[in-house]
Formats: sequence, structure tokens, C-alpha cells
Amino acid sequence: MKIDYSPESIEDLIRLRAFIETENPLAARRIANTILEGVDKLKIFPRMGLPVHLAPDPELIRDLYIGQYIIRYLVSEKRVYILRIWHGKEIEKDL
Repeated sequence: MKIDYSPESIEDLIRLRAFIETENPLAARRIANTILEGVDKLKIFPRMGLPVHLAPDPELIRDLYIGQYIIRYLVSEKRVYILRIWHGKEIEKDL
């Protein structure tokens, strides 16, 4: 299974890291690495996230929770597309 990131998800990760970095650069690096390591597990277990019940096809659109962060992704036959990444205290991101 291959992992692809949407432009929005890359911007989300950069934004989150920059926000944390202002207070704690080490934590920013650690959190970004934790998120990327969690996403990497989707290569082996693509359906480990929870179905997004409001999505048109909840079995294909899923949310992976890593600590306080949510990674929304789409599962296809050979790929996992990371759609958005946000902190649980933020408003849910649009698809």
C-alpha cells in the first residue's frame, strides 16, 4: 500500500508544526514524527482508522487518531490518500 498526501494535508502538517514550534521546537519535531509514523502504519493496516459516518462512503473515508491529532484519509485499492490533518480542538476540516 502506498501513501499519498494531498496538498492540503501537507499544509496542515506544516501549519501544526509551525504553531507548536513557537512554544517548543523539540515538541514540534516529536509530534510531526509521531504523526508521520502513525500514518506509515496505514501501509500495513489501511482500515485501522474509524469510518467517517457523514462521508458518502464511510468505509473508504476514515479518521486515524494519533494522540490529539486527527488524520482523515481515503482508502483505495492500492493507495491511502491523506486528505487532512488537524488537532482535536480545531474545527473539523472539510474534505
